[in-house]
Amino acid sequence: KGVIEMAVEVYLVFNGNCREAIEFYAKAFNTEASQIMTFGESPQNPDFPLPDEAKDRVMHARLTVSGSTIMFSDTFPGSPFETGNNITLAVVSKDIDEIKNAYEKLKEGGKVEMELQETFWSKCYGKLTDKFGIGWQLSHDDGRQQ
Repeated sequence: KGVIEMAVEVYLVFNGNCREAIEFYAKAFNTEASQIMTFGESPQNPDFPLPDEAKDRVMHARLTVSGSTIMFSDTFPGSPFETGNNITLAVVSKDIDEIKNAYEKLKEGGKVEMELQETFWSKCYGKLTDKFGIGWQLSHDDGRQQ
């Protein structure tokens, strides 16, 4: 079996000023952002219409800084936001079993924010805070990631 590619990346969350932060960091590190996806561009659920104030907020973007990836998003309007607690670690792996195993172990004594599930960007994605207060996002890389 060959080596499975996996990455642990920093995920920064902002409260409505994510686009400004991306532009600031891109300029500081002389790099360019990937496509900036907004909540308004994501598939919509007709039962839960997207509030107007959410449509232009950044759902996902990434920068490459010195060979490392930094990912970015805004909170959804009305979601809790606290400066200092707005950084999570994102584990991205092509090995779905690795994602499932890590998720099960990390959630012990922690708080699940999103059970592992298929999303429009990943066949297997979950989000939790572990028992030490560290936020994790685990995502299977099946080629759909930005």
